Amino acid sequence: MKKLLHFIMSYNKINNLLGWLCFTLASLTYILTLEPSVSFWDCGEFISCAYKLQVSHQPGYPLFAMIGKAFSLLSMGDRTKVAYFTNLGSALASGATIMFLFWSITALAKKLLAIKNTTVNTTQTLQIMGAGLTGALAFTFTDTFWFSAVETIVFAWSSLCTAIVFWAILKWDAVADEPQADRWLVFIAYVIGLSIGIHLLNLLTIPALVMVYYFRRHKNINVKSGLLAFAISILILAFVQFGIRGYTIGLAARFDLFFVNSLGLGFGSGVLFFFLLIIGLLIAGIQYSIRKQKHLLNVSLLCIVFVYFGYSSFVYIPIRASAGTNLNNSHPSDAFTMYEYLNRTQYGETPLLKGPYFDAKITDVTDGTPLYRKGKSKYEVAYNKPNYVYDHTSILPRMWSTEENTTFAQDAQFYRDWLQLSDNATPTFSDNLRWMFSWQMYQMYWRYFMWNFVGRYNDDDMEGQTNMNGIGGNWTSGLFNNASNTPKFVLNNVTYTPLYALPLVVGLFGMFYHFKKRKKDALVITLLFFFTGLAIVLYVNQPSVQPRERDYSYVGSFYAFAIWIGLGLIALIDIVPKKISPRFATIGAMVICTIVGPVLLASKEWKNHDRSTKMAAHDMAYNYLMSCPKNAILFDLGDNDTYSLWYDQEVENIRPDVRIVNLSLLSADWSVRQMQRKINQADALPITMSFDKYKLGTRDVIRYNDAKIPGYVDVKDIFDFITSDDKRTHVEYTNGTTENYLPTKNFKLAVNADDVMKNKVITPEQKGLLTDTMKWKFPPNYITKENLAMIDILAHNDWKRPICFTTSIGQTSMVGLQPYLYQEGFTYRLLPFKTDSSLADQLSKINSLVMYSNMMDKFKFGNFKTARYLDQQSIQVFYPQLVSTFSDLSAGLLKDGHPNLALNALHKYEEVMPDINPNFMTAQGKITMADTSYKLDYAKLGNKLIKSVNSYLTDQLDYNYHQLQKDTGRLSPRDVQISMSLLNNMVAITHNGNQKELSGQLVAQLNDYAEKFKSILQL
Repeated sequence: MKKLLHFIMSYNKINNLLGWLCFTLASLTYILTLEPSVSFWDCGEFISCAYKLQVSHQPGYPLFAMIGKAFSLLSMGDRTKVAYFTNLGSALASGATIMFLFWSITALAKKLLAIKNTTVNTTQTLQIMGAGLTGALAFTFTDTFWFSAVETIVFAWSSLCTAIVFWAILKWDAVADEPQADRWLVFIAYVIGLSIGIHLLNLLTIPALVMVYYFRRHKNINVKSGLLAFAISILILAFVQFGIRGYTIGLAARFDLFFVNSLGLGFGSGVLFFFLLIIGLLIAGIQYSIRKQKHLLNVSLLCIVFVYFGYSSFVYIPIRASAGTNLNNSHPSDAFTMYEYLNRTQYGETPLLKGPYFDAKITDVTDGTPLYRKGKSKYEVAYNKPNYVYDHTSILPRMWSTEENTTFAQDAQFYRDWLQLSDNATPTFSDNLRWMFSWQMYQMYWRYFMWNFVGRYNDDDMEGQTNMNGIGGNWTSGLFNNASNTPKFVLNNVTYTPLYALPLVVGLFGMFYHFKKRKKDALVITLLFFFTGLAIVLYVNQPSVQPRERDYSYVGSFYAFAIWIGLGLIALIDIVPKKISPRFATIGAMVICTIVGPVLLASKEWKNHDRSTKMAAHDMAYNYLMSCPKNAILFDLGDNDTYSLWYDQEVENIRPDVRIVNLSLLSADWSVRQMQRKINQADALPITMSFDKYKLGTRDVIRYNDAKIPGYVDVKDIFDFITSDDKRTHVEYTNGTTENYLPTKNFKLAVNADDVMKNKVITPEQKGLLTDTMKWKFPPNYITKENLAMIDILAHNDWKRPICFTTSIGQTSMVGLQPYLYQEGFTYRLLPFKTDSSLADQLSKINSLVMYSNMMDKFKFGNFKTARYLDQQSIQVFYPQLVSTFSDLSAGLLKDGHPNLALNALHKYEEVMPDINPNFMTAQGKITMADTSYKLDYAKLGNKLIKSVNSYLTDQLDYNYHQLQKDTGRLSPRDVQISMSLLNNMVAITHNGNQKELSGQLVAQLNDYAEKFKSILQL
């Protein structure tokens, strides 16, 4: 007995030590490749909200914010290190995830070897530990998990919650017959409750957890009882997701409505009563279960209590919202706004089981659920959510998008293009299913799965989502790739990561073996794999192209498959001939699996996950801010602009005088209201409207109704008209309702030269360029809240504060002001200069000397030239933006009579920018810069740029010619046509620049390709 106990203790000690070894190796990997500052997408918002305990976007991540705050304190007051330490939190959480994955695999491997109470011999210990190391370390280096492990994002901590609850259910399974074993179930419930404050993905482990319980506790295992258990697991998932997480707050809001509006009590009284009622019912239920000795009821109620304990982190949201933090998304300070916040009401509803296809027409609109807002003493109905009636609907609508959606036209066209439907074709249910299987499941899940376990070409997300046959963003094993069928720019890129499908083979081998030996356990892993993968696809029902790749959503599914990679080692050992020593076979299998798993993955993936030298997101936001004059109002739009800007300003206190205005958020009344107060060192925006004039349900949309007013109307008069409560300024509809309307699209703004000069909008030398009246045409057919706020600002700013737009903002957001916008770096500034109608591109104008000063003396360049790795956003978006900006600056300076400064700008470009060609936009910018170089007699740079672009274009053309010959379906006529057009431009530019030899070479190439692609170019 002592010998057995000693051996078991030795096994447990080895298991524990190797688990911590996995944690150490994984954590060191992530720390060494950690991004030193803010990353793109949500990271900037999350760090900012953690640092100052603010309110992030829906559905809110309070526990994540509090954890981030704790890690931010390690910066010891150095604001520039805050992002590093919050990133470090993700690295350590991800390392811990690997540790729990190791222990989960060893627990399953032990069961696979049918070891329960018998002695574990040395060979078996080696096999079990080898399986754990293979699976855990392989997952350590997978693409999707590694990406989230080195930045401040919720998915690292959410993965840890998934790993903990799955490990905990296996711990419970091992001791389920012992007294007090069910405390593990209560622990799981608590972690699930906590995880809601990080991300909802952890809830999807519930079906797998319930089936472990069923297989362990149920006496009669059969199909009927198994299906019943599965149905119960779905009900539990729904109860936690919708009941505890959602309806708890929803019911609290309804109680508050009754207590305030019907009983005349104060705000919050109904919420307090409701929570006391829940607490009382749970206490009474637990007492009853103890008194009646109902064990299952007792455990169930305790689990509910501990889910609530974990979920209580959401008290943070209304507390901090009420505090009026700078970042305060939706301002969820009461039960109703909190409920809408949790349920992401502002993002609209997604049809799941029944709804319209994209071709459905709205036939009627009725009032739906009322949305309440706090009044002075009672709740008031802000407006009723509209219920749309369509001319036809379908079950399981996948290709959905309706006329009220802002992306309707884009969505509808993409559906038709993807399914090859004509413009007049009516989609069928068969088309609907084809879309679901080909795009939603394959393109937006299985493609990601293959990235992680087969390999991929690169990280081009736009082509990856839109082209099943294309190379960009697609998966590849790398086995058949060569220079003739794969472009060199792909093969030579650090994001090219062929894995030869070896991790997939090992994982599939482990899965089949698992089903063969232990079907119940394999079914549990399958449920975990499905619910954290394809089930998300079915539930989220993504419509059309996404702004970014969504592989991070499915990391739990990839986690489950990594378990089978680990078990693949045991499967491999099992097929080794019996005459070979078990220990030798085990060691051999470990070597093989280690090479095709962790070693292969680490060697291939390291180069495109090492972010330790990258500063692109931080510096791009820095450049936006430094392009602004003092006390500027900066309008921006996308996540990657806004969140990085928030980080630079909120955390590092860079340019706190600039007021950042996200136009997509400004469409909400709470955002407009927040803009009417000072934050940091930035004064309130000159928005003069009272809250009653733009609150939810008031002036949500002001439609254009041409009043035939001659000429242009002053913007102040237009603003007064569209915000007037006088019924004479309203239009009446056939149903008797009235609302404000836009009577003209012809706007003007008188320019007071004294105000312009007094506020130093321009230099004295530029006074002759001033116009006395700005005139422009407002393009949209309606005014939304962000337009209304912008018109208010234009009407009442009086040139006291500079108005700027980020250069990445869409032209539709500029409300027709393009003739008066001048680039000054990474921003366009509104300047009252006389217009030049001869310009085809009104945004090609620059304020050259200001722009020169900004770019040469203030800009930072994100280590673009020296970074070992640049992510997709850096290369595909901001690198082309930098090239274009240098090109515009040098050409503008030359045009304005500053050739020496233009030459300095070109030298600066050479100093700070690497020579890469990610897309045609970059190629065009370099060609324009080469033209400027020749005009400045700087042929060295001009030739270098032309040769660089030529190499890129010929690579594209050679690849497409190969596709043309092989008829592979990957030929892109558009790429061929653009490449030929750019080649033609280079011929002209080098000829005009007296580069006869180079021009001759380009002419020969152009003629050669013209002959090769004759059939395409003649179309």
